[in-house]
Amino acid sequence: RTMHSENAIAAFAALAQPTRLEAFRALIEAGVEGMTAGVLAETCDASGPVMSFHLKELLRAGLLKSRRDGRQIYYAADYAGVQSLIDFIIKDCCKSDPRCCGPFVGAPLQNSEHQEAN
Repeated sequence: RTMHSENAIAAFAALAQPTRLEAFRALIEAGVEGMTAGVLAETCDASGPVMSFHLKELLRAGLLKSRRDGRQIYYAADYAGVQSLIDFIIKDCCKSDPRCCGPFVGAPLQNSEHQEAN
């Protein structure tokens, strides 16, 4: 997916808050299985309502996905959204000089055990 400036701004704005950044990093580490809002709230030392608010902001920014499993909602990083943000930032990096951004320009997100099968 291609990211546009307004989407990148929303993603960076969502990450520019300590609890959201901590939650996002925890979900990146958790992989495609993700975790429930309750577990994430405990991990980030936040209340349930506060975590729900932050998760909605990250979802709206295109950085997370959610899925229902019975009564539980699991949140996970949206790796395609994350890759789009990375691609947006390094597009035309150093005029594509491999000495600057070589391994990153056009490279897929390097977390194969967390990649989803498409």
